[in-house]
Amino acid sequence: MLRTDPASVRTGAVHPEIRLEGISLVYEAGGSTVLALEDLDCRFAAGKVTAIIGPSGCGKSTMLQITRGFMQASRGTLSFIGPDGQPMPHPPRMATVWQSFNLFPWRTVEDNVAFGLEMAGVAAAERRARAHEALRLVDLAGFERKYPGQLSGGMRQRVGMARALVMDPDVLLLDEPFGALDAQTRLVLQEQLAAMVDRTGKTVLLITHSIEEAVLLADTVYVLTARPGRVAAEVVIDLPKPRSVASTHDPRYAGYFERIYALLKSEVLRSMHGEPGGA
Repeated sequence: MLRTDPASVRTGAVHPEIRLEGISLVYEAGGSTVLALEDLDCRFAAGKVTAIIGPSGCGKSTMLQITRGFMQASRGTLSFIGPDGQPMPHPPRMATVWQSFNLFPWRTVEDNVAFGLEMAGVAAAERRARAHEALRLVDLAGFERKYPGQLSGGMRQRVGMARALVMDPDVLLLDEPFGALDAQTRLVLQEQLAAMVDRTGKTVLLITHSIEEAVLLADTVYVLTARPGRVAAEVVIDLPKPRSVASTHDPRYAGYFERIYALLKSEVLRSMHGEPGGA
């Protein structure tokens, strides 16, 4: 399972609030102008989990890539707010876990996890020690010399999680991290991830298609409209933590699920009919 303990959490870590204000993205495709995102206003609270859910093609992953700095918004402001309430002069440490495992099949598990440290010029002994610690946190100690092809899908995704954790990020970005896994494995890893992020206090942005996953993991859920992606609703999830599958029996869970489903159903139907997103 995914675990952390106080010794594994970096002292002096900065868990920022992330603000997207008036974010829009326009691009050219096939000779046409596409408005992908329009006037997004979102706040991802420091040390909390914020989930983004919406119809396919609404710009969820685009929003994550703008936050990560991989894409530039056409207009609007992205800012990271430090503990003093002021904008940070430099972006915080960030790491991403993708839906696809993106592991190098010719590298061992240890070497996959240590890849980012190697690129950063960290000495071999230190990166080996940090990789072993990250693998311990995701309960893969003893698998260091294995290769990705020797692991199950759930184990490979935990290697991907360890590869992100080894960089000791302040912000963890999760883009459909369990989307490629079977339902049973996904449920187990969702529970374990919920416990891990609660313990570390990292600022987490979760992109998901799963309402269950959003309600189980997130403190706040933003529902996006069909393209162009705008905020249809902000839903604050007030359920006790740590959460687990048992949380789904809480009557409030059903209420959150039904509210998000109703919003999402409306936008999915709008998307299927080719209508622009509502507000």
